Amino acid sequence: MKLLESIRLEIERLQQTRTFKTETLIESEQGPIVRVGGKDVIMLASNNYLGLASHPRIKEAALRGIREYGFGVSSVRFLCGTLTIHRRLEEKLSEFLGTEDTILFSSCFSANEGFFASIVNERLGFEEYRDVIYSDRLNHASIIDGTRLCRAEVVHRKVYEHSSVENLRELLETDRNTGYRFRMVATDGVFSMEGDLAPLPQLIAAAKEHGCLLFVDDSHAVGVLGRTGRGTPEQLGVHGQIDVLSGTLGKALGGAGGGYIGGKKDLVTFLRQKSRPYTFSNSLPPSIVMAAIEALKLLDEDTGLVERLRRNTQYFRKHIQQLGFTILEGDHPIVPIMLGEASMAMDMSNALLAEGVYIKGLWYPVVPKGEARLRAQISAALDESILNRALSAFERAGKRLAVI
Repeated sequence: MKLLESIRLEIERLQQTRTFKTETLIESEQGPIVRVGGKDVIMLASNNYLGLASHPRIKEAALRGIREYGFGVSSVRFLCGTLTIHRRLEEKLSEFLGTEDTILFSSCFSANEGFFASIVNERLGFEEYRDVIYSDRLNHASIIDGTRLCRAEVVHRKVYEHSSVENLRELLETDRNTGYRFRMVATDGVFSMEGDLAPLPQLIAAAKEHGCLLFVDDSHAVGVLGRTGRGTPEQLGVHGQIDVLSGTLGKALGGAGGGYIGGKKDLVTFLRQKSRPYTFSNSLPPSIVMAAIEALKLLDEDTGLVERLRRNTQYFRKHIQQLGFTILEGDHPIVPIMLGEASMAMDMSNALLAEGVYIKGLWYPVVPKGEARLRAQISAALDESILNRALSAFERAGKRLAVI
């Protein structure tokens, strides 16, 4: 069979070029220390930024959700899948994010896929039209795939250089009188492979000047950045000024799953009617909903976790550079450690696991060719002694492989 033969050859190519991704079995709950192959290792590859994935209050809230509402809802929202706690979580997210309303999805990937197609593919009273979406070159795959679901005959997809407001403005000026029905600018708040922040104040100004809607996926920032963990908008002084915010419950806010979109009330109401991933997917299970509500309560009560995450990030960034490693500068707990070639990223990952540190290598096509890296992800659950053990492991592995 031609298909299976082609698949087999591609798998062999990935193995031969040492770019075949392997999945490591973890034998414990997610935390600062995890068990792999019967051995305790330091976790530096998780999106568990606040350490809530195994927090006692989060686990108890999840159990309470099961006890009070069952394991699942067995339905989509508009049939019989809307529980009181679904609406409570949406209201708490709206308050937290500074939006008029919020809609839950099974994941942020689904949310991003559902947003663009539900708007662009609808005529909304227009017989003939063209829309345009301006997308940052390094946007997450979910934004890219979301725009690809828009019908090609009614949308132009244009890419602007990474975080270049100047390039975006050039595109906007060129299209000023082209008669597009809707124009949208789409960006990550924090770029997951780089750890850098989108220039939101400048993007807001450019979008307003040209009558564009600004869409921001803040998955790697909610719970992480800003004085109270409200994300990139709070960090950059524009909280409540983003037209559409998407994000996830699967990273800092408990780490289980689920996503959302926040924005104007009419927009959210429209998505409840038209967004296919929302309309045709089961509602989030009660355990995740109750745990997410508890995560937001924790952040409201105490910003200590956010402050601890910030301290840990500064400590790790400072000392990994002092060892001689090259990192991408920034303030985010995503710390890219640049190694160049995919084979070196894989070798360093394996060497560090043997030294007691779990971290994964990333290479093309996830990142550009020649820019393979380890992506360290710092957590508030780590303490200085654990970070020092990890740094010592980096030093030993780095010298052995002649990286430093």
